[in-house]
Amino acid sequence: MSDALQDKEKDSKRVLYDEELLIRALQEEELELFRNEFLDLHPYDQARFFSRIDDDLRNKLYNYLSPDEMADLFESLDIDEDDYQNILAKMNPTYAAEMLSEMYTDDAVDVLNELDKEQVVSYLTIMDDESAKEIKELLHYEEYTAGSIMTTEFVAISENQTVRSAMYILKNEAPNAETIYYIYVIDEEKKLVGVISLRDLIISHDDVMISEIMSDRVMSVSVSEDQESVARKMKDYDFLALPVVDFQSHLLGIITVDDIIDVMEEEASDDYSKLAGIADVDSIDRNPFNAAKKRLPWLIALLFLGMFTASLIGRFEETLDKVAILAVFIPLIAGMAGNTGTQALAVAVRGIATGDLEQESKWKLVVREAGTGLITGTTCGIVVTLVVYVWKGEFFLGVLVGFSILVSLFVATLAGTLVPLLMHKLKVDPAVASGPFITTINDIISILIYFGLATLFMNYLI
Repeated sequence: MSDALQDKEKDSKRVLYDEELLIRALQEEELELFRNEFLDLHPYDQARFFSRIDDDLRNKLYNYLSPDEMADLFESLDIDEDDYQNILAKMNPTYAAEMLSEMYTDDAVDVLNELDKEQVVSYLTIMDDESAKEIKELLHYEEYTAGSIMTTEFVAISENQTVRSAMYILKNEAPNAETIYYIYVIDEEKKLVGVISLRDLIISHDDVMISEIMSDRVMSVSVSEDQESVARKMKDYDFLALPVVDFQSHLLGIITVDDIIDVMEEEASDDYSKLAGIADVDSIDRNPFNAAKKRLPWLIALLFLGMFTASLIGRFEETLDKVAILAVFIPLIAGMAGNTGTQALAVAVRGIATGDLEQESKWKLVVREAGTGLITGTTCGIVVTLVVYVWKGEFFLGVLVGFSILVSLFVATLAGTLVPLLMHKLKVDPAVASGPFITTINDIISILIYFGLATLFMNYLI
């Protein structure tokens, strides 16, 4: 080992993560040093290091780590979906298949779902039969359901056995289980009948029957239940894991809290993307063409809506010719309506996403938001009326602008509330009613109101 590397090794004892030392160990093929330093890191830090190095160093890393060790790293990777395909394509196929078989089944399925069908078949063919069978069972479940995120690595015991025999099973199966804090109890037909905590199992007498100490009030989720609904239950009840059952209550797997955290992040990112009118805000595209490709569909759709708004203003050209000062207040009225609609939209979408609206009547929300729109519209309308009167000395013009804002804010608030509720009713993601979309719609509504009133009371303005 070179003196420089020895010095680096000493320095690394004082820091948690020495990237330069690891890179130089790979470059100079110091196998023992690299493994000693790298395997001492948390899998998250290993994954961070892996994400930052180039393909040449990754190829060396594959030679230094076993498929089992690489599996721990791969489970902690936080990369774009397309990157999984690129990384696996540069691995030796046998090495990649062994690594996938060593991962927890649900994590392996998440990776394979990002690959082409031909690649999936190829890896499943190379894998050992037992791992391939477990992965195939999860692959056929529909994406974004409980079945697609559950794991089959859990501990289940029979209700007709003693604590002693249950502990024997637990000790044997715990190394391969994703979590052992909850042990699920099944009957002879493998139906879920109860749950027992690890603590209760440990403190119970060896000869006590499991049926005597288990809790039969066990909450479960259907294998076809939406992952967002599962996440809500985990949050509400503070569970570390939830059992997944079929329509006959057979225990199929469990969903752990770490998977639910990923789901919540994914759902939040998805909703934010739609609210911002972007295809995918979760990934940062360093290529401007890819970023533009994701944003253009929404922008083009909004462009045509904007052209419709412009043509709408053109229809009131005669009104503008007679009272040109009306044009001054177009941005004010349209902007206020757009902002109010977006606020109402955010309240409605959040209520739907968190499930809060299931606990109260949706009409209560509509009435509450309508009242809010009326109060804010009246307040802003009075303020604008006074400002315009002081600024321009035109009282009726101030009344027109103020009343237009009142009506526009009221209607915009209702639109921001009703549109996502209607989409939810039609089984469409309410976040699709994005901020830019609802803002443009409210621009059209507010302009119609403003110029409609101006045309109606033209005699008072001239």
